[in-house]
Amino acid sequence: MPTYEYECGKCGYRFEQFQKMTDQPLKKCPKCKGNKLKRLIGLGGGVIFKGPGFYTTEYRSEEYKRKEREEKGLSSTSSSCSTCSTKTCSTCGK
Repeated sequence: MPTYEYECGKCGYRFEQFQKMTDQPLKKCPKCKGNKLKRLIGLGGGVIFKGPGFYTTEYRSEEYKRKEREEKGLSSTSSSCSTCSTKTCSTCGK
């Protein structure tokens, strides 16, 4: 559920309100009780990454992949596709 920012046109009071996307915008100011409340256009929520971080596991360098193959017992001289990490790639022909 997003947080919306509102501003009263009568008293200038600004506040944030946690609402469902399907909820109607608020119309009455909680401070002055006036009906000049309008929803402001916000920047939106930022991307929140949870966990240890995908970039360290998803986009490994070729050097890291080579060392990982060596540790698993694969030959360091065997060529593999850098795109799909297979010995012979039917997609790119490497």
